[in-house]
Amino acid sequence: MEIKTDCRFFRGDIPCAPHKEYGVHCENCSYYEPIEQRILMIKLGAIGDVIRTTALLRRIRAEMPGAKIYWLTYYPDAVPRQWVDEVLPFSLESVLSLETIPFDWVINLDKDHYACALTRRLQYQRLSGFTVRDGVIVPADHRAEPKYLTGLFDDISQQNPHSYLEEIFYICGWEFRGEEYVIEPEPASVVIPNEGKPIIAMNPGCGRRWISRQWPPDRWKALIRLCQKEQLFPMVVGGKEDEELNRRIADETGAFYPGTFPLRQFFDLIARADVLVTPVTMALHVALGVKTPVVVFVNIFNPAEFELYNRGILLLPEKPCRCYFRQRCVNPDYFCLDYLSPDTVLEAVMQLVEKSTGSQLEVSSPAR
Repeated sequence: MEIKTDCRFFRGDIPCAPHKEYGVHCENCSYYEPIEQRILMIKLGAIGDVIRTTALLRRIRAEMPGAKIYWLTYYPDAVPRQWVDEVLPFSLESVLSLETIPFDWVINLDKDHYACALTRRLQYQRLSGFTVRDGVIVPADHRAEPKYLTGLFDDISQQNPHSYLEEIFYICGWEFRGEEYVIEPEPASVVIPNEGKPIIAMNPGCGRRWISRQWPPDRWKALIRLCQKEQLFPMVVGGKEDEELNRRIADETGAFYPGTFPLRQFFDLIARADVLVTPVTMALHVALGVKTPVVVFVNIFNPAEFELYNRGILLLPEKPCRCYFRQRCVNPDYFCLDYLSPDTVLEAVMQLVEKSTGSQLEVSSPAR
């Protein structure tokens, strides 16, 4: 009996999908797809970075349609399974399996000791991104050097004119051409009672790590009330670690809070919004992936890092941030995000609502 172990669908431990669905055997199977290359993506986290790295899949599939793609990550649900053949959680089992596979190309975009150490144990013809040498993380080749340097020196990072997507495409030997993220929502079982009003999703939380990027809660409350006055429908969104904050803001303003959802259902929730307002968080990248216009606050990061696909507005505080890439504000003189007003944010929201709906909206007098 002929067994085609080089087929994309072949498993070896269980029947392949075409056999289970149609009963075919290898010798007469019209679904046979020979593997031309084996490519491993290593992007463990953070979750927003995993989401925006999916843009690379579009070029890989275009340039190498016969490739079998593997992806190793902390966040398997963020990786689109219609585009990636094998999505692997970062675990001992996954590492043992990957060590047995002869890869044509390994792309490691994590400057992470675990990820870089793994590259030294894998079999491959080509390595892009980062690896480890003498116990120290280093670029795998010259194309990874620019991004390597921005991670070492704040002044170089602040002067960098390139977006994250331009950087990772360059690392892989390509020019970024506006490739979109690849994201796979699942229906969220919630009814949004907006009664035809534009839905303005608001993401007040930013987790516990980068609290230096958190707009104060009183500003979120003021923005919600401004939106309500303009006949917009504020909807507070976020994850479980921000649930207490989000419930409190919703309770004190009357904004709609639908609760928390599994990741792919959260994708769907953001897709239903007309605009998302957020600091730099995972929700920003979800909005970009589902093509929801976004107003994003940037203070501790380089604004050039973010590709908004002409569907967003970047807002910086009026006073400069002095805490570049710091998890907590260390400026003794002021907190920069106190100098980003709700009126400024509302104006940006109204611009995007008008652009997305095609209707002319007037902002009420800022004297409220």
